Amino acid sequence: MAVETNAGGKTKRKLRRASRGPILLALLLLLVPISAASLALGSRVIPLEETFQALTAYNPTLDSHLIVHELRIPRTILAMLAGASLGLAGALMQSLTRNALAEPGTLGVNAGAAAGVVIGLAFTGSGKIIVYIWFAFAGAAIASVLVHRLGRAGESGVNPVRLVLAGAGLSITLSSLTMMVTLSSSQQVFDSFRNWATGSLQGRGWEVLPILAVCLAIGALIAVVLTGSLNAISLGRDMAQGLGVNITRTWALTNLAILILAGAATAAVGPVSFIGLAAPHVARSLVGPNHRWLLPYSAVIAAIILLTADVVGRVIILPGEIGAGIMSALIGAPFFIALVRRGRVEGI
Repeated sequence: MAVETNAGGKTKRKLRRASRGPILLALLLLLVPISAASLALGSRVIPLEETFQALTAYNPTLDSHLIVHELRIPRTILAMLAGASLGLAGALMQSLTRNALAEPGTLGVNAGAAAGVVIGLAFTGSGKIIVYIWFAFAGAAIASVLVHRLGRAGESGVNPVRLVLAGAGLSITLSSLTMMVTLSSSQQVFDSFRNWATGSLQGRGWEVLPILAVCLAIGALIAVVLTGSLNAISLGRDMAQGLGVNITRTWALTNLAILILAGAATAAVGPVSFIGLAAPHVARSLVGPNHRWLLPYSAVIAAIILLTADVVGRVIILPGEIGAGIMSALIGAPFFIALVRRGRVEGI
């Protein structure tokens, strides 16, 4: 009986390994129809044929072509880039802290970015994202450094539990600062911050895409370099050291990648907290804990979730819309709960 059980387990693992590539390709292909819906749907529904014409034979004199080119194409790309960044950041954070409930907000990135945004809006008076994105990134960076310093446990390095607690405490402090600045600022600052804080992709133009794309590329490159070290750390600190992993270097580089990925995404689209938590768990249930596959799966799944949430949020209360940050939680939370109830959310 034990032999049969072991044979069945080996067969299951072989099937899982063989299906990793095809499933990832299927997920990437799934982005195509969702992207088409993103280009066609909104407060003004544009027929797919006309949408295709806007892509292949752009005519700037037609309103529908302008909407597709200037609003919906950058918005669609932004959703995929931001989603991928948050998915990667979440997977890295869960692996680093070995905490199944860790996500980008745990290290105070969301709270730091929010504080940076509201300070940038208050001091510059500009509601353009190309202006306040740098304040958001600076706030996220400062928060990440502070949490990392507060999470140190003497000479033994960073303690995962202390890191999470430091992130929670700092987030509360920064949220209070954000509220204080918001309430003492003008109505314009309040309105601009409210739009950003809902995780809305509305009004984002082409100018933010290069910044986010570069940050995603840098963060992904760091993550790829750390794949082997993260696999070792998932076995435990002592085991990783026994395998020759430089724990301090891995912690520092992983935190840098998390800062770049989550900081840029949060600055661009607002504090979208659920995706970085759920996407890695879904990925882990499909491909296991090997970071070689876990990281790309997390990125693609998160991109699908955020893009789908943005599309649904645009059409659910026409002619208004609900921010993607809100919709991602409404769509993804029931699915995540179902995974937990079925026992498919694996430990770290």
